[in-house]
Amino acid sequence: MKRLLLVMLTAVLVATTALAQELHVKREDIPSKKAEYSPYVDQYVPQRVFFGDTHLHTSLSVDSGLIGNTLGPEEAFRFARGEEVVSSTGLRAKLIRPLDFLVVADHAEYLGIADLITTADPRLLANDHGKRWYEMFQKGPEAGWEATLEIATDVENGVERFKDEKLKRSVWDRVIDIASQFNEPGRFTALNGYEWTSAVIGDNLHRVVLFRDGPDRVKKVLPFSAFDSLKPEELWKFMARYEEMTGGQILAIPHNANLSNGRMFASENSEGKPFDKAYAQSRAQWEPLAEVTQPKGDGEAHPFLSPTDEFADFETWDHGNLRAPFITPKKPEMLEYEYARSALKLGLKHEAELGVNPFKFGMIGSTDSHTSLASTREENWFGKLTSTEPSPERAEEIVLYAEGKKPARAGWQLSAAGLAAVWAHENTRESIFDAMARKEVYATTGTRLIVRVFAGWDFAPEEVERPDFAAQGYKRGVPMGGDLTQGPAGKSPTFMVRALRDADGANLDRIQIIKGWLDKDGKTHEKIFNVALSDGRKVGKDGKAPPVGSTIDVANATYTNSIGDALLMAYWKDPDFDPKQRAFYYVRVIEIPTPRWTAHDAKRFGIKMPKEVRMTVQDRAYTSPIWYMPKG
Repeated sequence: MKRLLLVMLTAVLVATTALAQELHVKREDIPSKKAEYSPYVDQYVPQRVFFGDTHLHTSLSVDSGLIGNTLGPEEAFRFARGEEVVSSTGLRAKLIRPLDFLVVADHAEYLGIADLITTADPRLLANDHGKRWYEMFQKGPEAGWEATLEIATDVENGVERFKDEKLKRSVWDRVIDIASQFNEPGRFTALNGYEWTSAVIGDNLHRVVLFRDGPDRVKKVLPFSAFDSLKPEELWKFMARYEEMTGGQILAIPHNANLSNGRMFASENSEGKPFDKAYAQSRAQWEPLAEVTQPKGDGEAHPFLSPTDEFADFETWDHGNLRAPFITPKKPEMLEYEYARSALKLGLKHEAELGVNPFKFGMIGSTDSHTSLASTREENWFGKLTSTEPSPERAEEIVLYAEGKKPARAGWQLSAAGLAAVWAHENTRESIFDAMARKEVYATTGTRLIVRVFAGWDFAPEEVERPDFAAQGYKRGVPMGGDLTQGPAGKSPTFMVRALRDADGANLDRIQIIKGWLDKDGKTHEKIFNVALSDGRKVGKDGKAPPVGSTIDVANATYTNSIGDALLMAYWKDPDFDPKQRAFYYVRVIEIPTPRWTAHDAKRFGIKMPKEVRMTVQDRAYTSPIWYMPKG
């Protein structure tokens, strides 16, 4: 009986297999032109936005580990992934929601030296300078601070007085291995990177260097540092060698142009000579992004450069450069070469003259935190340095000095910012890097509002409400970061924009489109268009809109979402379009007013802030531009 059952089961199995093979053959015979049932089978457009930080420092950075940060890359990744950690000052810390990706971007110069000093590493003590620095730290805080300033001066001058190639290799390999440990494709991305820290006489030229690749490629090089060269052109050559040698991909992200005293977007190369087409091509290739918002000031626009922009004076830092204790004063003529909007306009001029736009960059934000904690929410901000972690005193902590040791920047002037938002196919190193390379990214000043924009030639007003809004945007137009080439005669660019508030944040005030263009006489212009307003408000004849109002209770650091809208949508057609003029367009989305971190501190610690302290904020997002380029 058992044998009979076995024979029968075998026959059924053979028959089933034959039927399956027959069905498989028949399925393959179906013409490929037959439409699939699922509309998403061959859809390869980005459908998700991922939020992260491309610029975080841990105890391995000179200006972090030597001044109180005890948390390394492991704690940084754990915190970003949503775990609770204890800060360097002993405070429990946790994000409201995990981030999607993180770049631990510790300074390449003297990477890990704080650990060497703390552990009295024999390799450090074998060097005369290293031994002296160690002994200075043993004498106490004052001598340790002097050693820190001396080490920082080495970095600024590009002079490496403690050099050990084997030690560099061991530290760099450890950094890469930690990133690999926390990288979990599909759930959390740990990108490899570091910071190149060039500052000429204190004028900030820093770049975060970011790799697409994993350890198999990244370990083939050591970070190119300011000790190798203070010139961006030499950094770009290193990046080219990396790609040629490894077959990998790499990019650089400049930040804090507002502290460069006119150098970051200057019209000269590092030799002080007007740059040529080759320079413009290299910069455009290797620096597709710029970090335009972070704690040391917002870099989108400046009220001096954009006097008609009522929102231009946002978390502005314009007192000088990075040098301490004496900051080189800021001069008005420097500002044009420090802010994203003016740089984008300069890029149009350079493109007209050279045929290449060196400043064709997308925009992101990041924290530049030196606490290992990538926090950006006003009520949960853990500062930029350990000295500005939450405490009753941090608002008046001096972070930079001016001439005569007069305070130029106090702790309260730091901004709880920012984040990089990336439209990508999936949460992996490759997909996030590719989105950055094509500039389909935007900056936020700390909240996670969702923004999407498309430009084309034939969008209609009702299409912004279509359920397949994004699919149509990609099919018939270009997304943020894209190029819009000359369209049909008589047509003007049309734009579709959607903005959705942070799920745990404030409603939206408005959507704006900022246009910059180059006229026939070679002069640049800008104009701001309010294209969507909350609460049914209307734009006046002067192009201005009435304020959204405020629900803030400053004393209790609270607000309500009884004003503003959770979702804003806009269709806009350029009313002043000239097909012969180069132009760019980007979207700025502004939230309703909310309590600033200083208001939360005042309530939490029961303190009264000085009268000059800002207590409210309107957080915002800036998309990467869409560029219009005429034919010929």
